[in-house]
Amino acid sequence: MRILHTSDWHLGRSFHGTGTIDAQRIFVDNLEKTVREEAVDVVLVAGDVYDRALPAVDVVALFDEALERLTVAGAQVVISSGNHDSATRLGFGGRILARGGVHLRTRMEDIAVPVTWPLGPAAELAVYGIPYLEPRVVADGLKADAATHTAVTGAALDRVREDLVLRRAERRVVSIVLAHTFAAGGASSDSERDLAIGGLGAVPLSLFDGFDYAALGHLHGRQKLSETVRYSGSPLAYSFSEVDQNKGAWLLDVTPDGVREVRAVEWPAARELAVLSGTLDDLLGREDLQWAEEAYCHITLTDRERPARAMERLRTRFADTLVLAFAPEGGQRDDARTYSQRIAEARDDADICCGFLEHVRGRKASPEEQALVRSTVDAALSLAHER
Repeated sequence: MRILHTSDWHLGRSFHGTGTIDAQRIFVDNLEKTVREEAVDVVLVAGDVYDRALPAVDVVALFDEALERLTVAGAQVVISSGNHDSATRLGFGGRILARGGVHLRTRMEDIAVPVTWPLGPAAELAVYGIPYLEPRVVADGLKADAATHTAVTGAALDRVREDLVLRRAERRVVSIVLAHTFAAGGASSDSERDLAIGGLGAVPLSLFDGFDYAALGHLHGRQKLSETVRYSGSPLAYSFSEVDQNKGAWLLDVTPDGVREVRAVEWPAARELAVLSGTLDDLLGREDLQWAEEAYCHITLTDRERPARAMERLRTRFADTLVLAFAPEGGQRDDARTYSQRIAEARDDADICCGFLEHVRGRKASPEEQALVRSTVDAALSLAHER
C-alpha cells in the first residue's frame, strides 16, 4: 500500500493579514494530483485541519471539496484533530463518513481503535489516530501519572500497544500512529502555537518506539527525527521563518514486512517568500531582486535614520511588502540618550514635539516638519494667551 503523510493544513489561516484561501485551493489541487499520479491508497492528516475552532463557511466548503476529490481519486483518508481544531466539531458525523472512506480520530475513546487494511493473506496495516491531548483535560481519563504532555501521550500510546498485542497474536501487523505533538529534537517555526510554556510540552522520541512509523503533526517544517518518526510539515508557509523550507509531504510504501521506503513529495509554493535587508535606496535599485517583486516580502531597512514614507516607497517596487522592520547599520544611533533625557533637555514646546516625532519614527523631523511644528505650537500658545 502507498500512504501519504500530511498535517497542519490550517485551512482558513491568513499570512500576515493576507488571505491564503486561494493558495490553499492550489494545495488541494497539488494534493489530488499527487494521489492520482502516485496511486496513493491512504492520506493521513496528523492534526490542524483548520486554523481555528470555528472556521468560516468557505473554509469548511474547501475541506469538504478536498475530501470529495481525494476519495473520488481512490484514496481513503485518516484524520486526527490538532490543537487548532475543535475536536467535537471536526469529529461530527465520523461514523457515517467512515463508510465513505474518511476516518476521523478526534475522541479519546477511539485512540486504540485503528483503521485497518489487509496486506495480503496473513498481515494487515493498522493506523491509529491520536488527537491532540490537552494534559489537564485528559489526564484522569487516560489514567496518566501526571498532567503533562509526556504522561498523557505515553498513556495513550500504551493503549495502542495493548491493542497491537492482541492483534499480533493472530497475524502480522504493520503499525502507523498519528500524533499531534511537539517531539524532542524537532525544529519549530514562528507560526506554531506553543503547546506549553518553557519547552515542557516536548515529548521524548522513545515514546514512539515499537511502531513501524509515527506520522507527526504540529511543527511546520518537514523533518526526519528518526527513521520511523517524522513531521510532514505544513503544505504552505505560514510565517517568514519558513522561507527556506521545502513544503510537501512524505510518501510511504508499506508491505507485509513493514514500511519499505519513505520519500519526500514537494509542492510548489503559490507565492515565493522574500526576506530582504538593506538601505532603502539599495533595495529599490538592485537588479538582482527582480524575482522578489512578485513575492511576499519581509524587509529590514538598515538606513541610519528611518526613511520618510518607507513602506509607500518600497511598495512601488515590492508591492506585497507585508512586514517592515528597521535595524540601523552600526546598531544604536549616535544620540544614546533616553527619550526622557532628551525631553528634559528640550529647549521649548516645539523641541518636545519634534523629539516625540523622532522617538516614534526613528528619524529626526525634517526642516519643513520642524517649521510646521513650530508654527503650530506658536499659534496654539498665542490662542492660549488670548484667553
